[in-house]
Amino acid sequence: MVTHARTPGPPRLTEAEFDVLYRRLAERSAWAKGDRGALSALTPARVLAASRDVRSGRTVTLAAPVETRSGPDNPEPARHRMSGRPEQRPSSGLDFAMDSFAMNVHGDADSHIDALCHVIYDGTLHGGVSANSVTADGATALSVEAARNGIVGRGVLLDIPRLRGVPWLEPGDHVSVDDLTAAEAAQHVHVGEGDLLFVRVGHRRRRGELGAWHAADARAGLHPSALEFLADRRVAVLGGDGNNDTAPSSTEGVGFPVHVLAIHAMGLHLLDYLQFEDLAPVCEAEGRWSFLCVIAPLRLPDATGSPVNPIAVL
Repeated sequence: MVTHARTPGPPRLTEAEFDVLYRRLAERSAWAKGDRGALSALTPARVLAASRDVRSGRTVTLAAPVETRSGPDNPEPARHRMSGRPEQRPSSGLDFAMDSFAMNVHGDADSHIDALCHVIYDGTLHGGVSANSVTADGATALSVEAARNGIVGRGVLLDIPRLRGVPWLEPGDHVSVDDLTAAEAAQHVHVGEGDLLFVRVGHRRRRGELGAWHAADARAGLHPSALEFLADRRVAVLGGDGNNDTAPSSTEGVGFPVHVLAIHAMGLHLLDYLQFEDLAPVCEAEGRWSFLCVIAPLRLPDATGSPVNPIAVL
């Protein structure tokens, strides 16, 4: 088995330190209000600017195939059923092949987007909306329906394993502010206001080469302090090839600090468990790490998230 030594990262946060960070980021993200949160930074002018960045016309998926087999990180795999058996098909005339799907949207294997109603913290949702707005029948506020017209803008991929000269970050490792700024410099790209920021930690490559593991207990991700970088740049979306959060948690008393900060404090829609193994080599070959990106969640008006297949257009 190939292993790589963990790079010492930022220190573990106490509950008090996390509270200070939460309040600071919430204040700096006060502009990201309402159902759309930080998506409000995706103005028509920024979408047009992103479209003008298309050069080759090549399209690349950022999603992994939907998993239908159980595994250490996927105890509730998506269920795919064909509705007709071969022996029931007529030998002539018209017939239809049909199927049905069911899935746990917020698992540790399938690519998905988290809506702003996904994180309940201290009894509220983003912007102080009551957690009671999420009922047994669905969410009546901040649902994924806020992205019904799609999320379109300039995507930027920051490749942290490339920066460190390793194929992936080991579970438990952290991405820091210094990592993000160093990756910008190494890749000759700048993350700006309204960008869709994607951070590669190599989760998918490690899973592909070493096999699945219990990612709920051990995974690489962003250190909570790295959210300062996102607040400085006023990004519109954060996506990762893992859960975005490190496990074990880097914060005392908070299991998913990045989710709390990004969704609850900053109004950022998160994309979890994407895959960048198709995109990274294309960016490397073309010598650029920004692209037009199109994200189209399903129309699920009361849902806390959706399976998703983001497309990069270079």
